[in-house]
Amino acid sequence: MSFSEIRRKDVINIVDGRKLGRPIDLVLNDSACAEALVVPGRSGGLLGFLRQDREGCVIPWGRVRRIGDDVILVEVPAECREKQ
Repeated sequence: MSFSEIRRKDVINIVDGRKLGRPIDLVLNDSACAEALVVPGRSGGLLGFLRQDREGCVIPWGRVRRIGDDVILVEVPAECREKQ
């Protein structure tokens, strides 16, 4: 599967059903294996499991549960919510 196919899919958190956005980048290791998926950052930032940088929120590849035809399902702890 190419990155152009991946970036057309919505990323959904299976813990709370929240749509996190569409991938904007993929982090690769030295062997060119995926290490993380990057989705757009939200204003106010995210707490807990996700790391937020200037480019967006980084979801470790180990948290990707399934890549379907239209969505990518990830498992991110429910306490990772936007600041209000």
